[in-house]
Parts: sequence; C-alpha cells; structure tokens
Amino acid sequence: MGKKKSIVDFYEMKKKGEKVSWITAYDYPMASFAEQAGLDMILVGDSLGMVVLGYQGTIPVTMDDCISHCQAVRRGAPNTYVIGDMPFGSYQVSDEDAVINACRFLKEADMDAIKLEGGVRVLSKIKAISDAGIVVFGHIGLTPQSSGQLGGFKAQGRTVDSARELIKDAIAIQEAGARALLLEAVPPELTEYISKKLSIPVYSIGAGLPCDGQLIICGDMLGLFQAFTPKFVKKYANVAEIITNAFKEYVADVKGEKFPEDKHVYHAIDSKEAFEALFREFEQ
Repeated sequence: MGKKKSIVDFYEMKKKGEKVSWITAYDYPMASFAEQAGLDMILVGDSLGMVVLGYQGTIPVTMDDCISHCQAVRRGAPNTYVIGDMPFGSYQVSDEDAVINACRFLKEADMDAIKLEGGVRVLSKIKAISDAGIVVFGHIGLTPQSSGQLGGFKAQGRTVDSARELIKDAIAIQEAGARALLLEAVPPELTEYISKKLSIPVYSIGAGLPCDGQLIICGDMLGLFQAFTPKFVKKYANVAEIITNAFKEYVADVKGEKFPEDKHVYHAIDSKEAFEALFREFEQ
C-alpha cells in the first residue's frame, strides 16, 4: 500500500503533468476496491441520492446521509485521499453554516477535503471554509444541485458567453482560496484553457482530456446505475447484468430445491438417535 497522498502531492502532479485518477464511491466495499486498485482520490458525492438512495436528484440528500457514507468510505479506504461533498442546503444559507457543516466532514468522517458547487455566488463560503483551515474543491459547469436553474442536466460553456462566465467563476474560485477545481460537462477547449490559466489542479468529469485528471462515478463506470448513462461515461463493466443473472439463478435454485446443497448446511454433532429422543420429548 502506497503512502496516502496530500493536496501538496496533487500540486506536484499538476506541475509534472501526471494525471490524477479518482472515482465517486459511497460505501465500504467500493472504497476498499478503489484503494486496492491504486486510485489517487475518492469523492463521496451527493449523487448518492440517485445512485444509492433512489431519489430523482441530489436535492433530498442530507448532511447526515453524507456523513454516514463518508464514514463508510473512510473505513474502506483508510490510506486514500477522500473528499466529502456538501449537499444542498448545507452551505447556501450562511458562511457560518458552511463552516459548521464543512467541519463535520473532518471531525465526524475524517475527510481530507470538502467539495461544493457554484462559482461567484458561493465565493464567501469558499473563503470562510478555507480560512477555517479546510481544503476546498470547487465545482462548476453542470452543477446538479442547481440543474433546475440550468434547465436540466445539460452541458455548459458551449457558447462564448457561457464560457466567459465559467472562466470568471474559475478564476474567482481560485482567488477565494479553493485548492482544486472540478469542471463538469464543459467543452475540452474550455477545460484546457482553464487548466492552464489556474495554478490549482483542474479536474474533469465529462469535460475532456486536457486537464490534471479525471473523475467518474463508480456506479456509471461499472454499469450498476441503469436509470440513465451520461454521454461522458465509459462503461468498464456491466455489473447490473451479472448481479441480475445471479439473482435469477438463485431464484431458480430455490424453486427447484437445488439450494442449499449438503455442503451448505451444518450437521448435528450428537447422534441421530439422540435427536430422535429429543423430538419424542415434545410429543409426549
């Protein structure tokens, strides 16, 4: 097991042109697999609302939901850099709320950093959390928490005017104290410009190759989440099909009395005659 990376390591990787690989995961098993595979980072995203809890979006996810899943991920990946995702309502109301909730991720779930969505409108929150000594990851482009304002889950920055606003957001986020930036569903030309413009690491989820690393949701890449698949997802497996077929085989075995077999049961230690005598006791 390699040494756990720090934010300083990610800055060094940006300087050297070494790409960072990270995934979004939500539980102990996936986190342990990620650590075994050598992932650089794990994000415990509020997308757990859709992928794990079955909501239509991320809005219903609570701080307690996020903390619980962060704790599970930390147990599964004790030597991996893990980021907690601040859910809707945990930082929008006030700077004080933002700091209190950001602190919960570190104190209760041993996170290394937090991530929050938004550009210019959340700068005071980024600054307040950063001033509290917490590493902040910014997130702009397609921001699911504000997808209603964006007209749904749509790519952003595809026009010059839209791209201009995202560049302004990116620069402002860095100046506010964020230590890294995630771009979601924006054109690669814009990703490349922002990545070169900023001194902090810039990462992509559906924002193309020319940046400092890539993020993907584990449920998407493994074929676990079937409600929809974003264009930017590469499926590395179809686990849903494997699991469904396994369940079907189990159902058939139960109905046909093929499971459990003799090797799956615990036989009595005492003799058959002793058990028959026991049973007779209850028939008298």
